[in-house]
Amino acid sequence: MVELKSAGEIEYMREAGRVVARCLAATREQAKPGVTPKELDDLAASIMVEEGAKPAFLNYVPSFASTPYPGVTCISVNDAIVHGIPSAVPLAEGDLVSIDCGAFVQGWCADAAVSFTVGERPSEQDRILLDATERALHAGIAAAVPGARMGDVSAAIGAIGRAGGFGLLAGYGGHGVGRKMHEDPHVPNEGKAGRGMKLKPGLVIAIEPMFNLGGRDTSTLDSDGWTIRTVDGTRAAHFEHTIAVTADGPRILTAL
Repeated sequence: MVELKSAGEIEYMREAGRVVARCLAATREQAKPGVTPKELDDLAASIMVEEGAKPAFLNYVPSFASTPYPGVTCISVNDAIVHGIPSAVPLAEGDLVSIDCGAFVQGWCADAAVSFTVGERPSEQDRILLDATERALHAGIAAAVPGARMGDVSAAIGAIGRAGGFGLLAGYGGHGVGRKMHEDPHVPNEGKAGRGMKLKPGLVIAIEPMFNLGGRDTSTLDSDGWTIRTVDGTRAAHFEHTIAVTADGPRILTAL
């Protein structure tokens, strides 16, 4: 069931989004060669404590997982697309890193992600991939206006991915957000404009394009049961914001 949120509930989610944005900004700033993803996760955990927020990911057990998630953030490196468990392996110059973070404030959730390369010299391929994935995020957000259809959001995202020749992961996409991190509706990263549910003020969704440089086939890492990687070993990028559909247009709840 899709639940529309009141203005007051959206303000609580905005507070959660502010915490998430702070965690993402701080971890991105500290993601340098020699720093481990576990150290970045510890930094995000300390910010959660300071803000009085509850991590949305820690101990989360969705239907597909056999064990609780052990981190405050998901940190996925290079060919890991999403759900990477923060490891003790130091980051290296040129690594492509995606950090995903969620938080609860007063029982309301927000969820966002950012991708970037470590160091000062991203490869041209990585630069193009990151630019396209982030543009797709903002194209999807721009399409999330009252009276539009979910397919309009999906089509806006998919058009940029297809134009760039990137792999779009089958079955993955965004989701509703509210008292739970994952609620209805599903927000596909591909679709036909004019199709799907009509968007109404009060709808809060996470829009999250995931593009990779190769095909769309994925596998889950056997050793941890969480990390989803590209089968062909190509790199992937992931950007996400939680947004509210309002009468004045889409409002990003996870911006700084």
